[in-house]
Formats: sequence, C-alpha cells, structure tokens
Amino acid sequence: MPQPGEIWLAEIPFTSGAASKLRPVLVLWTDAADVVVAAVTSAEPRSTTDVALHGWSAAGLRVASTVRLSRLDCLEQHLLRRRLGVLAASDAEQATRVWAAEIRLRF
Repeated sequence: MPQPGEIWLAEIPFTSGAASKLRPVLVLWTDAADVVVAAVTSAEPRSTTDVALHGWSAAGLRVASTVRLSRLDCLEQHLLRRRLGVLAASDAEQATRVWAAEIRLRF
C-alpha cells in the first residue's frame, strides 16, 4: 500500500489513452483505491512550486531530480508498479513548506 512521501514508478497514461509511460512520482495522499501523486523529473526546478531533491539517491532515484508540485495526477493504485524509496526528512519538509506557501485555490 503506497504511503505519502514515497517515490514510486507509475504507469502514467497519455491523455489520448493510447499509451502510457513509466515515470517516477511522489505519493502525496491516498483516497480509497486512488492515489494523488506529483510528477518527478530530472529537469532543474523552473518555478516556485518545484522542489529540488537533495536526497534523490537515497529516495531510489537514478539521477538528481525535482518534484513538480504543480503537476498532479490522480491514479488508480494498480498503476503504481514499484516502490523506489522515501523522501529524506529535509526534502519532505521542503515539499511541505512549498505546498503550504504556493499551492492554493486561485478562483
């Protein structure tokens, strides 16, 4: 069962539904059979909602990575293929701070 703060490899379906791509994601929360995740990328941070992971290797990632808190997906849990690891405490604290400061409804 996925837990918040864990990094997983997930099958992310393309919008067309024609195919999918295996991508790392950060689990934010679970909701019954679904899981809300944030995208993890090897690209450098580009906005205030991106969090560079200092403990990327310990989290099971192969390269330096960034969590994009503005790129969320709600996936069925069966699309999570393999647990890679868990965020370092300092990275989790930074992600929590960025979420609280930057992610909010804007209407």
